[in-house]
Amino acid sequence: MLSASPSSINFGTAAPGNNVTQLAALTNTGAASVSVQQISASGTGFAVSHAALPWTLAAGQSANFSISFTPTAGSTSSGSVSIVSNAYDSSLSIPLTGAGASAGILSANPTSNSFGSVQVGSSASQYQSVTNSGGSNVSISQANVSGSGFSISGLSLPITLTSGQSYTFSTVFAPTCSGTATGSIAIVSNASNSSSTIALSGTATASGQLLLSPTTLDFGSITVGQNKSLTATLSTSGSSVTVSSASTSNPEFSLSGASFPLALAAGQSAPVNVTFTPQSSGTASGSISFSSNASTTPVVEALTGTGVAQHQVQLSWGASSSSGVTGYNIYRGTVSGGPYSKINSALVVGTTYTDSSVQAGQNYFYVTTALNGSGTESAYSNEVQATVPSP
Repeated sequence: MLSASPSSINFGTAAPGNNVTQLAALTNTGAASVSVQQISASGTGFAVSHAALPWTLAAGQSANFSISFTPTAGSTSSGSVSIVSNAYDSSLSIPLTGAGASAGILSANPTSNSFGSVQVGSSASQYQSVTNSGGSNVSISQANVSGSGFSISGLSLPITLTSGQSYTFSTVFAPTCSGTATGSIAIVSNASNSSSTIALSGTATASGQLLLSPTTLDFGSITVGQNKSLTATLSTSGSSVTVSSASTSNPEFSLSGASFPLALAAGQSAPVNVTFTPQSSGTASGSISFSSNASTTPVVEALTGTGVAQHQVQLSWGASSSSGVTGYNIYRGTVSGGPYSKINSALVVGTTYTDSSVQAGQNYFYVTTALNGSGTESAYSNEVQATVPSP
């Protein structure tokens, strides 16, 4: 007597094209030997594999063979394995069932990308996803982009998407010339819709121009350690412009009044302040470069100025011999013999004074007076002359 184990086989649901295999065993459960002459499978997708027949099985002996199932997409199959032998039950059957998963289906979201208006020299990005909405894995092998200025980013191929899985990447429009542009992304895969296309479109607008007025700032002569600020104006024409940064070539010139990036709409203007702080005497020159996405970049502001040394006159005198002197006043004139003007804001208690309010190339004449505790002021001292060098 011959028995089969298992007595029936259900392969479940398998991916289309995949070969699923299970083992079955035939056992001689009788007392006499059995000869197995034929093992065959029926039903779509089912097959058997075994050693050459006939087999002779002694009492209690078993032999194994393989049953495979190769489904097609979305199918349900049934069949059987028939065993022919000289046993009492000479025709033995093992029922078979199985199903094929639905084919992989690739869908895109969105199905088209419209970038609107993008300025030449700039770029715009949009997210794009593809999803396997079928029941079987989908392998994407290619993504071919067409159309001027279009590209993709973040998609490394090949990739495999399981059922329900999505993958997101970026589509980019970076036009190099003005006008309307169209293109597409052609995705090649093993999905049932093996070629999927995503439409691309955009309009490239001409680059804006960045204007600077004036193009040169001359600060004139500034005393070393002091500073002076002048204003320039940035403006645009044509299209909007984004000024990304500004750099100064000489640290004696500094920029303020604007933060970057600075977005200017077409026709809009913005003031910027430039300050000159000379660190030493002599002529200084430099520039400020404004970088942007304009058609010509950078735009440069030329800078010049002269640092003038800070002059001082050091005065000293002998102490008054009068008793009760509490301090001194210092008087200055530009003509010998006066008139004189007092230049100290507070009574000078020592016998030295520094006059820092002098001008280059000028002659000055100084006298002092002494004051006692009651506020009585003496006559002028003898006059001394100081000539300030130029510059």
